Amino acid sequence: MHPKALLDACAELVRLTLTFEHPADAVVSRYFREHRALGPRERATLAETVYTVLRKKLLYEQLARSGSGPKERRLAILGFHGPRDFLKSALSDQEKAWVDACDAVRADDLLEPQRHNLPEWLAAPLKSQLGDGFWPLVDSLSQSAPLDLRINALTAKRAEVQKELAQAAIKSVVTPYSPWGLRIEGKPALTKVDAFQRGAIEVQDEGSQLLALLLDAKRGEMVVDFCAGAGGKTLAIGAGMRNTGRLYAFDVSGHRLEALKPRLARSGLSNVHPAAIAHERDERVKRLAGKIDRVLVDAPCSGLGTLRRNPDLKWRQSLKAVQELTVKQTAILESAARLVKPGGRLVYATCSVLPEENEAIAEAFSAAHPDFVPLDAGELLAQLKVEQGASLCSGGDSGTRYLRLWPHRHQTDGFFAAIWSKKA
Repeated sequence: MHPKALLDACAELVRLTLTFEHPADAVVSRYFREHRALGPRERATLAETVYTVLRKKLLYEQLARSGSGPKERRLAILGFHGPRDFLKSALSDQEKAWVDACDAVRADDLLEPQRHNLPEWLAAPLKSQLGDGFWPLVDSLSQSAPLDLRINALTAKRAEVQKELAQAAIKSVVTPYSPWGLRIEGKPALTKVDAFQRGAIEVQDEGSQLLALLLDAKRGEMVVDFCAGAGGKTLAIGAGMRNTGRLYAFDVSGHRLEALKPRLARSGLSNVHPAAIAHERDERVKRLAGKIDRVLVDAPCSGLGTLRRNPDLKWRQSLKAVQELTVKQTAILESAARLVKPGGRLVYATCSVLPEENEAIAEAFSAAHPDFVPLDAGELLAQLKVEQGASLCSGGDSGTRYLRLWPHRHQTDGFFAAIWSKKA
């Protein structure tokens, strides 16, 4: 594609994305469906340009003030993913001089908002939590996330799959914490790889894999993934159960559960039973009260732990939305807890980095339910032979009560988990 045409396409996609009417990934996917003639390189340039603009929105909006022409074009120029000489071949002399001046701006000369590119309602609690770790987090959020795979432990071995991927020119390293994970370079077309087609691998962040590991579901048990969504953790749990017992995948979205079906077919699992429920107090839930060995509540949340993958969330979410989510999270955890039988395990998890969605929910639940005994995540990870498991945890008297993953510390998405055992 001619540089000018590619830049125009980038500007148009930036304009569509910045309305924030829909998630950025959905906007990009729809644009690609409507422009099927785009090749892989053009698609990569378009997507990465949009995501760079979203990551550095406050900075680019400040710099764009000194330019001319449509705002979305100025933002697309600043965030353009590709060689500068290629970009400049699409620019006027005035634009070339302007972009050179923008490139010369030093980070030390910027105000804090233009350096961290976060809304203040989000920046403030992160600074409070992390102290000196705030700026390393900011640096990590400005980068795209690596691509993690989970090996299907029911049908495959990690070392063998790693060799198979290498033969397909896909380099990988084992993940440092999850026993099922591989981290790969770049973004290869995995759906064309035999290991994917036969269900030996699934795309899943290492942190998400650890949530399934913490549930530690055993052979023959009754297990519920209460907010299963598209079923990434469901599949990991089912494989860990060695395709025995009964694993319910509940979700209020039938559409999301539909996305589980092809993945389930590839996985070889027959112990998974997807079921759409109307709400957390659905009759299906009531009938299972007190009968379930292990329950995972991967609660609906702000998703702010996934900003490397979904940078639009920091502009689409708000403090009010988070406050509304905490009410929902509390209600869902209450209902899910009723399923757990005496001696059973309950795990509450989010992909948020905010204490009000995490520790605050867990501590309020513990206070209201003395029949649920908090378990120490660090001790559980040690029992599961996760190396340096304590370094993944924080909180409580032990300092390892909760799983607390951070992109800048653990190279995973931001995740939280609290674990309880119901008194026998």
